[in-house]
Amino acid sequence: MPSYAPPTKDMMFVLQDVLDVQNCDIPGYEDLDAEFISSVLNESGKLAGNLLAPLNATGDAEGCHLENGIVRTPQGFKDAFDQVKAGGWPSLDCDPEYGGQGMPFVIASAVTEMFSSANMAFSMFQGLTHGAYSAIWAHGSDAQKQKYLPKMTNCDWTGTMNLTEPHCGTDLGQMRTKAIPQSDGSFQVTGQKIFISAGDHDMAENIIHLVLAKIAGAPEGIRGVSLFIVPKFMVNDDGSLGKRNNLSVGKLEEKMGIHANPTCVMNYDGATGFLVGQEHKGMRAMFTMMNEARVGVGVQGYSQAETAYQNALAYSKDRLQGRDVTGVKNPNGPADPLIVHPDIRRNLMEQKSFIEGARALTFWGAQLIDRAHRLKDQDADGLVSLMTPVIKGFLTDKGFDMCVQAQQVYGGHGYIEEWGMSQFARDARITMIYEGANGIQGLDLVGRKLGQDGGKHVMAFFDLVRAFISENKDINEAFGKDFLEPLKKASKDLQGAAMYFMQNGIKAPNNALAGSYDFMHMFGHVCLGLMWARMAKASIQVLKNDKSDAAFYETKIATGRYYMQRQLPATGLHLARIQSGADPVMVLEAANF
Repeated sequence: MPSYAPPTKDMMFVLQDVLDVQNCDIPGYEDLDAEFISSVLNESGKLAGNLLAPLNATGDAEGCHLENGIVRTPQGFKDAFDQVKAGGWPSLDCDPEYGGQGMPFVIASAVTEMFSSANMAFSMFQGLTHGAYSAIWAHGSDAQKQKYLPKMTNCDWTGTMNLTEPHCGTDLGQMRTKAIPQSDGSFQVTGQKIFISAGDHDMAENIIHLVLAKIAGAPEGIRGVSLFIVPKFMVNDDGSLGKRNNLSVGKLEEKMGIHANPTCVMNYDGATGFLVGQEHKGMRAMFTMMNEARVGVGVQGYSQAETAYQNALAYSKDRLQGRDVTGVKNPNGPADPLIVHPDIRRNLMEQKSFIEGARALTFWGAQLIDRAHRLKDQDADGLVSLMTPVIKGFLTDKGFDMCVQAQQVYGGHGYIEEWGMSQFARDARITMIYEGANGIQGLDLVGRKLGQDGGKHVMAFFDLVRAFISENKDINEAFGKDFLEPLKKASKDLQGAAMYFMQNGIKAPNNALAGSYDFMHMFGHVCLGLMWARMAKASIQVLKNDKSDAAFYETKIATGRYYMQRQLPATGLHLARIQSGADPVMVLEAANF
């Protein structure tokens, strides 16, 4: 069975040495000293490694079952959920007014990574609840907040988001679910929603569904969509639970992965719902949940790669296969370990350099979210909004790729279920699809985010990269050659692609749309290049003053150098594809495929 060891040391490095959270001006960060962070990460890491990870393979094998209208979760899940709740882990960054602990989002993101690495299907229950909590917190009435949030904060009640219908996925303007106003101010919600993660289960007293629907007479298309709270059980004025609402689970989907989290078909048959925010403004409220969910899915992407990498690394050191071409490394054995071979090293370095870069990018994004929320910093909000499709799309694409790479280290054993590697690939695959398929992330990036606020935020990103290069050109010659020069070239490639879109996108929109996916990946590589340059700088600075842990920081620099030399040059390939325009993509008639 696979194992998982929380990478708390690397997390501490990113939070302290790279992001310098303890000296940041964001309210609440003054409490993030090394002792506090270490305590949170170590305790949550124990829970992830000792409680959640052992349930990952068994939960995958058992799955969920629909029994008399109730979804039964795998053995051990409810007890584990109760322990997670008892520790207050779901409430880390929630509002203290509703029972939360008020910690910065960046700390909650680190904990989320560990829980997801240990057991992605399990962590989805609380992750989805947090998203629903955030939507109600941002857009609900005071009465709705008081009624629902105290119980959702610690997952006594869990939450869902209901968007997709059988005939429409991303094109939500086609939805048919209807909401009919009632004399008491409530609505009767009728319709069917599909692909509803954690739509029902036996681990919480109540489930608070957030459902998109159209009120009779609403404008056509997406402009006519409203958002409703539709609880599984009605909630009385005193907070107690009343009768069951008119909703049910039609069936559970049979899926490729995340077997231990139920994906439900939800039927609403005149269920009582309550409007969140204004009529016909549901997408605004839902996007609060979706944007948070997209960052969370980015975490899922690289978190699966992390645990897959840990096991592949251990296997490569243990499995004896062939001899090192430069000389025998294991003279007392029949063969040398796999890790001596250059192609295995390449494979492992691709995984390691991606995962550590992805972690730094995600934590930086979480820090920007904290800055936006706690300081009302519009520039930070714009920058993280720009990067959200990159975090979601690029990190999940590459995260799945790295799970496959880890599986490859095992050879034929990687394809056998008992080794557990296939589960990481199967679970990671959904991250490229849900919360907006990655093609949609590319379209969002190019079609909406690039031009947002007159292109202010993408220009701010370019300025940030230029400033970093200028301010650090005198660190030493090797740093300039190994990190700053590759970063500068990659950033110029990205700027060249953005310029191409500006010059060609308006008169020939398909030229931009055909290159959107490449642009998302190009942007992701530049972001990771910037993160690796920042991590290398931090490592050099530490080594100047303290060589007691030199191996860790020297390894960090070497890993970053690999990324800059072997991965970052992919921006040139993406630029060439983008500049080829739409013609190679659109040349065939539909009938000729």
